[in-house]
Amino acid sequence: MKILGIDPGYGRCGIAVVEKENGRETLLHSACIETSAKKEFPERLAKVIKECSLLIKKHRPDVMALEKLFFTKNQKTAMRVAEVRGAIISEATKHSLPVHEYTPNEIKSAVASSGNASKQQVAAMLKLLLKIEKEVKYDDEWDAIAVAMTHLAVDRATTPRTKNLT
Repeated sequence: MKILGIDPGYGRCGIAVVEKENGRETLLHSACIETSAKKEFPERLAKVIKECSLLIKKHRPDVMALEKLFFTKNQKTAMRVAEVRGAIISEATKHSLPVHEYTPNEIKSAVASSGNASKQQVAAMLKLLLKIEKEVKYDDEWDAIAVAMTHLAVDRATTPRTKNLT
């Protein structure tokens, strides 16, 4: 199973593709889609969606996992991030990808066993769970990896187990 994990944003949008095969998780790709603050929002949104679409076509994930919007004090930013999320969900639908959403606390709990875990604790746990051979510069990228790993944890917890009757 391949999961496309996304931490939505329009200044920086974290993206990650994690694959689970034969009981082992592998990070296939992670990055931040960055847009210039000098550009108008529609241009920034178009860049994020174009990059997400290219990633979907390249990696052909089975599912998309998104971080749910966490409202900040800045309502204008929250509204713009909500617009990005909507466009990303629409793009997933175009590619027939099921979309699953997780709150920041669900992500922290799934990855670091505590909904109160710090970003540093989540990153440290991800380094233990996955072989990450590149430098991850931004929290947005770590968050995208964590979202993908959360889906794997939730999927594992909800997948029915078959019993060996012999």
